[in-house]
Amino acid sequence: MTSMSPYETVMSYHHAWTTGDIKTAMSYVADDITCRAPGVDLDSKQAYQAFIAGFAPTLTGIGDIANFTNGDRVALFYYPQTAATSIAPAAECFTVRNGKIIDSILIFDRLSYGPPTQG
Repeated sequence: MTSMSPYETVMSYHHAWTTGDIKTAMSYVADDITCRAPGVDLDSKQAYQAFIAGFAPTLTGIGDIANFTNGDRVALFYYPQTAATSIAPAAECFTVRNGKIIDSILIFDRLSYGPPTQG
């Protein structure tokens, strides 16, 4: 079996979670992953899975913007589209080692994903 590059690992993970396949997404994640996200630090695969699984069902689409790689680091920029917004960008910077995502820094505007404001 040929090992995947960090880019291929991250893109496989990203495709899986954004299509609702959390089990497959987590197969690309290390047991001791750390994730820094707005308002929360996650320090295990179990916590990370709960976080991702809680958000994934709200997706109505995904708009890819760009991606960059630098060795074992991969950055993604995209629009997670939900009922509340389709224009709030998100950015993630992943570190991949031995074929698994070991670190994620996730940046997004939490308020954009709240309930729509009443007009």
